[in-house]
Amino acid sequence: MGTTVGRTIAIKGEIRTAEDLTIEGRVDGPIFGDRSVVVVAASAQVSGDIIADDITVYGRVAGQLIATDIVDVRAGATVHAQVMSQRFILDPEATFTGRVEPQHLQAALSVARFNQKKRDAAAGA
Repeated sequence: MGTTVGRTIAIKGEIRTAEDLTIEGRVDGPIFGDRSVVVVAASAQVSGDIIADDITVYGRVAGQLIATDIVDVRAGATVHAQVMSQRFILDPEATFTGRVEPQHLQAALSVARFNQKKRDAAAGA
């Protein structure tokens, strides 16, 4: 079971989840899905990094996509991103601008975790 951010919802800020997440609305900020699947629906727009096990994009994304397993960009999607994942699927009917760098996956995960700890420490201070 997962959570859905509906079409009429706009979030400005960070999302953290330990369950699967479907975005149908707008998110301006990073999404951290710990051992989760993140789906960006056709109606969605995400401006920020997405870090998860599995990322599937049908909508619009601008930011880094970091997946421990797969990033799947489907037909109709528009993605402007740096992608770091073990596997990458790009549908010929999608629009993709950016770089795919699977060799930098572990470094990107380490940096993301470090930055998250730094934000947590600043919020708790």
